[in-house]
Amino acid sequence: MPWHALEDDAALARLSARREGLDATDAAERLRRHGPNALPSPARVPAWRRFLRHFNDPLILFLLAAAAIALAVGHHVDAAVIVAVVTVNAIVGYVQEGRAEQALSALHSMLAPSARVLRDGTRRQVDVAELVPGDVLLLEAGDRVPADARLLRARGLRVDESVLTGESVPAEKSHAPVAAQADLAGRSSMLYSGTLVAAGQATALVVETGPATEIGRIGALLGQVETLTTPLLQQIARFGRRFTTFAIVAAVVLFAFAVTMRGYGWLDALMVVVALAVGVIPESLPAVITITLAIGVRRMAARNAIVRRLPAVETLGATTVICSDKTGTLTRNEMTARSVVASAGRVRAEGSGYVPEGALQVETGGEAAQAAAHAVAHIGLLCNDARLHGDGDRWRIDGDPMEGALLALAGKAGLDAAALAAAHPRLDEVPFDAAHRFMATLHRDGDGALVCVKGAPEQVLALSTGQRGASGDAASSDTVPLDTAFWQAAIDDAGAHGQRVLGFAWQRLAQVPSAFDIDAVRGLTFAGIVGFIDPPRDEAVRAVADCRSAGIAVKMITGDHAATAAAIAGQLRLADDIQVVTGQALEQVSDADLPDLAERASVFARTTPEHKLRIVRALQSRRHTVAMTGDGVNDAPSLKQADIGIAMGNKGTEAAKEASGMVLADDNFASIAAAVHEGRAVYDNIRKVIAWTLPTNGGEAVAVLLAIVAGWVLPMTPPQILWINMVLTVTLGLALAFEPPERGVMARPPRGRDAPLVSPFMLWRIVLVSLLFSAGAFGVFGWAQARGHDVETARTMVVNVFCVMEIFYLFSVRYLHGSSFSLRGLRGTPAVLGAVAVVVVAQLAFTYSPWMHAVFDTRPVPPLEGLAIVLVGVAMMVVLEIEKWLLRRLRIFAELEPAAAAATQ
Repeated sequence: MPWHALEDDAALARLSARREGLDATDAAERLRRHGPNALPSPARVPAWRRFLRHFNDPLILFLLAAAAIALAVGHHVDAAVIVAVVTVNAIVGYVQEGRAEQALSALHSMLAPSARVLRDGTRRQVDVAELVPGDVLLLEAGDRVPADARLLRARGLRVDESVLTGESVPAEKSHAPVAAQADLAGRSSMLYSGTLVAAGQATALVVETGPATEIGRIGALLGQVETLTTPLLQQIARFGRRFTTFAIVAAVVLFAFAVTMRGYGWLDALMVVVALAVGVIPESLPAVITITLAIGVRRMAARNAIVRRLPAVETLGATTVICSDKTGTLTRNEMTARSVVASAGRVRAEGSGYVPEGALQVETGGEAAQAAAHAVAHIGLLCNDARLHGDGDRWRIDGDPMEGALLALAGKAGLDAAALAAAHPRLDEVPFDAAHRFMATLHRDGDGALVCVKGAPEQVLALSTGQRGASGDAASSDTVPLDTAFWQAAIDDAGAHGQRVLGFAWQRLAQVPSAFDIDAVRGLTFAGIVGFIDPPRDEAVRAVADCRSAGIAVKMITGDHAATAAAIAGQLRLADDIQVVTGQALEQVSDADLPDLAERASVFARTTPEHKLRIVRALQSRRHTVAMTGDGVNDAPSLKQADIGIAMGNKGTEAAKEASGMVLADDNFASIAAAVHEGRAVYDNIRKVIAWTLPTNGGEAVAVLLAIVAGWVLPMTPPQILWINMVLTVTLGLALAFEPPERGVMARPPRGRDAPLVSPFMLWRIVLVSLLFSAGAFGVFGWAQARGHDVETARTMVVNVFCVMEIFYLFSVRYLHGSSFSLRGLRGTPAVLGAVAVVVVAQLAFTYSPWMHAVFDTRPVPPLEGLAIVLVGVAMMVVLEIEKWLLRRLRIFAELEPAAAAATQ
């Protein structure tokens, strides 16, 4: 008989399991027998095939064909150099691909989900891979079901099974068995791996794991981190293909011109145009940019920002608005029940965090207020699913932070949790849900029953018909009419002090009801409110200030009371003028008017998921790049709508994580600001790679092109051009990927959403530097010949001057927004110094090694000429630094104006 048709007790018996869960020894044995709860990894592409894939490119095939022709006609050196260039390019791509796979593996491990189970009768958090048949799962709204399971108990349970059934509406679930022939969508007693709990709570028995699950049979892998491809890389790849096509066509035209108009032999002309094509085409640019992005991912991970989708690296640098949750992100998420207000008076709770120690100090009301506070703590202890663990000053909670704070409050009130649970055992509950905003529990109370309720104070007040009298307790009938105005004033006062508020109520029943659901929670007696303080993180205050200086607006979107949110926003200094908008007010604002309001307001309180979605869309309609934080399953729509969704790693649901592009490992807003900082640095480095690669390649191309068109002697031979391309691309070009952020990176405004990668300033730079390189090459070539050196020596000097100019240009381009003439700029980074050292050693061998003379037809360069070559590089750097200074002074390019101020900070 299938699992869904079995009674729950029969399912337990079949697996020799218990409702209290497996013991550790049995779980370990079952794990050994059944294997880990994981789907098989996809087949890996063999290393040799991954390596050969890097030769499947039009340019590479063009070069290989040229090498074959050169080899066939006896030009062995030319052929060997071409093959070396192609091989080096393939090795760089192959190594980067391996790093990308390692990055994916690391992200999978960092985002490995966990599950709550019963083991040895206690709640435990275990890795999903360690689940075995017979485990008892504990699930709630927002969780992803980690294995196929038979329901043992369900309360208000609805599950999104669209991944399996295609049904868009969540399915109602129950522990009752169904017919054996029921189809997948009709098996209401089953939960399937990969589906999402949309609402309610459940206890379920794991029956199948790993490949034996329903989704394992289908072979679908859910929630995988996406492959390392981004719009930026696609744009670069398209540019590379088009540029390659253009270069090949231009090479063919130049080949025909050289043969027919300048009298070149066809093989000599072919070698020249091949070398020119290799020199001008930035074939390594996509690989270097990918490495730059991957380095950014690693740096962000070190700062607790785990990038799930690589486009997040690009997007972060352009973020203009961050919409953040309050609790745990901007604040510490270490709730403390600070105040208890009842009709009899007010009590202040001392202590902090989850330590259940501290006095209850009466502020107003005397002993009656003290008794009323104990009654509220009584309700808070019974209507509670959290567990408090620890000793001394180190206490932690398993469950909701506010429920943990209530447990600490009960400890301060002297209540014994075990004794109270024994006197009033729980019979049933209505779990908290965003739709009704309260939790209710049903307890035995002698021959009758006691209903305890906590939740949003407005909602609990709406369910109440009276309030606790000045001397009544939770078991008495001392009830007086509800004073709504008094409670609203108390709620506002607590909120004005930055406190989060819960309302508490109770109801005594003469007998235990036959059914207990949402509709049964009515006619309550309101007992009081508790104000919780969750102070802002110190680092969040600094991070908000950094974001504001960077031109990034920070907006708080929370479900809290408006006054509470405003108080915390004021402490965080979100804006000079804090404007708060409630969800109720949002309902009255049209879509046409919302963008203006969304830009003005700093705080949105009492919001629903629909409100969040509208706010994000309104900001995007004003061309803002929006980052959105979220932790619940209901946040998924706004996380997907945002330009970058940011999920919480600790308190976030699996649904939120899967809808996001980035996960915060520490749930800390400061990590978002740090990730923005890294994102801007990554984008800057990509621009630097392009700003260095294109003009250096362009300088070689212009020099050769001018020589052929004008009929001059070539300043470099084809093998020498290929040598420059091979040596410098894999050294100096890669070094820029490791650049640290420039000073003032967070003092610049965000880049526009559609800002071109090659800005007007960069285009000017590419043209200017290409011409400077060509002028330097022809100047040195002519000077060498004027001093009586032969052509071979002059060409050797040209190759060296190209390398020297590229080294000095590397130091200049490291600071696009400031001067390179500083100790920090001239000192360089380990990557830069290492790359320069490799180039210098290679060039010394190229110039003075006899075997290099034979291969590349080079000659030794005299010391005076060598000094002159170095001075050419120095002169070029001086010219470029003067050019940067003049451009900032004259304000010709807008992108340099804010940089000038930032660079001085």
